[in-house]
Amino acid sequence: MSLDLKNQPFDRLRLASLLDGVSFVILLGIAMPLKYFADLPLAVRIVGSIHGALFLALCWFLLTSLLDKRLSFKHCVIVFVCAVTPLAPFFLDHKLKAWRD
Repeated sequence: MSLDLKNQPFDRLRLASLLDGVSFVILLGIAMPLKYFADLPLAVRIVGSIHGALFLALCWFLLTSLLDKRLSFKHCVIVFVCAVTPLAPFFLDHKLKAWRD
């Protein structure tokens, strides 16, 4: 995975998608079990806040990609649906690389 974050807004979208996917998996796989099985609701509060910020960043990069005509509306919808589906951003990444070219 090579990312050129200074020159490629599209690579920023890819990075935001992957970071959002990682935070979603951590939220569902670690923080939620800690809340319900270990009685640690603080884990969800912390990880949920981080995930929310990363999700908003992803939405921002999606909007800028749509407005700059880097992605079609259909592709933006696909990225958004994958963002709310666990593990989907990891499978989406290779498609994002293909859409960039």
